[in-house]
Amino acid sequence: MNKWRKPLSLIAAILMVVALTACGNNSSADAGTGEITIGQVNWAENVAITNMWKVILEDEGYDVKLNNLNMGVTMKALKGGDLDASLEIWLPVQDANYLKQYKDSVNFSDATWYDNAKVGLVVPSYVKDVNSIEDLNEHKELFSGEIVGFDPGAGTMEVTEQLLKDYDLNYELLKSSESAMLAEIKKAVDDKEPIVAPLWSPHWIFSKYDLKFLEDPQNTYGGVEKIHHATRQGFEEDYPKVSQWFKNWKMNDQQIGELIKYVEGANTPIEGAEKWVEENQDLVNEWVK
Repeated sequence: MNKWRKPLSLIAAILMVVALTACGNNSSADAGTGEITIGQVNWAENVAITNMWKVILEDEGYDVKLNNLNMGVTMKALKGGDLDASLEIWLPVQDANYLKQYKDSVNFSDATWYDNAKVGLVVPSYVKDVNSIEDLNEHKELFSGEIVGFDPGAGTMEVTEQLLKDYDLNYELLKSSESAMLAEIKKAVDDKEPIVAPLWSPHWIFSKYDLKFLEDPQNTYGGVEKIHHATRQGFEEDYPKVSQWFKNWKMNDQQIGELIKYVEGANTPIEGAEKWVEENQDLVNEWVK
């Protein structure tokens, strides 16, 4: 019996190495397993798309965690590897500072999922005498010298700070949150009062209120913006399938608008996202292939 001990031990060792190698290959091949952490910023469209991808990826077998962070913390977390992905990077203007600061430590995808985004200052359409940013100083008293803003870490807020300098606007940019800004817009519109705020499209608020973008002759906000995603270094190697799915992802105005509507109107964001994914499975299948 002893004469078989060494050959059998050797065979067992070889089989163990083969098994471990196979397991390693499955892990690196991204076989529908593992935990993926996505940063979520408390903006209507961001909540919608992050919950949408949570539904899609969990249907494919992944465990998805959403971390609520502002943009500044999101980028630091991507750099440090504490976050796998951020799904909303606006370029070439709004998030240009983040691209410049983190381009060597975070992977910014060339692929875009929305190609017709717009950012600017808006006022209600009934504010007839203000149609351009250049009109604001002349009507400062109308707005009490205030631009009602949102999250201080957002790229759009940084661009708006620059806009105050570019146009020599004698205004204060108020910092709060998107929900607080939208509440102020609702109150102003309900009372037919003037208000000016930085906003972006796609956004559900344009389907609810009659708002207009002010002309931006100096093009501080830029023209058409495109929305990209970003991932931590090594994510593409760890999750090649998911990485490709993110690159395949494309949405138009109607699709993103309906998704936001479903998420906003549901008891919880995930329930709204589940309903949208179920009703748009053909589109999702185009991404997840």
